[in-house]
Amino acid sequence: MKLTEPETKGELDESQIHNVLRNERRRETIRYLRETGDSLAVDDLAEHIATLETGESPPPRNVRKSVYVSLHQTHLPKLDDLGIVEYDQQSKELTLEDQARQVEVYMEVVPEHDVSWATYYLGLGLLEFVVLFAAKLDLFSIRMLDFEFWTWFFLTFFLVSAVYHIYNGQERSLF
Repeated sequence: MKLTEPETKGELDESQIHNVLRNERRRETIRYLRETGDSLAVDDLAEHIATLETGESPPPRNVRKSVYVSLHQTHLPKLDDLGIVEYDQQSKELTLEDQARQVEVYMEVVPEHDVSWATYYLGLGLLEFVVLFAAKLDLFSIRMLDFEFWTWFFLTFFLVSAVYHIYNGQERSLF
């Protein structure tokens, strides 16, 4: 049950989205809710965020309490007012709402030690350029396989990568 009416029911404007994304706890709330699916207890969310922030499992009680208070008093009401989550302050449960999609579009989903798809394709393109250039100039014994082989090899590699990228993107589809 919402205690306040949402500030917005339509499209979020850029400043609202940037305000949401400005805070790591709000970003992690959206991420974790998307990951877990249905509804989530604020206690569980506070435990998760405190674990991430401290690197300790279970996190220290004082940190967990501090995270819980900031979520309950600041972050969750703000996300609720914008229609990004539904936060029931009585039951201390929250669920992700449709408005979250507008914010998630701005949240690149690349794990910390992974490479973004843009970087991957850039690297693949640069590798192809170097190999084809070396094959054309007969450097490094690359010419053992002809120029046409390398062209088809990289074309196939790009196509397989693109198909995988599309497949992988559909699993995380926001819409």
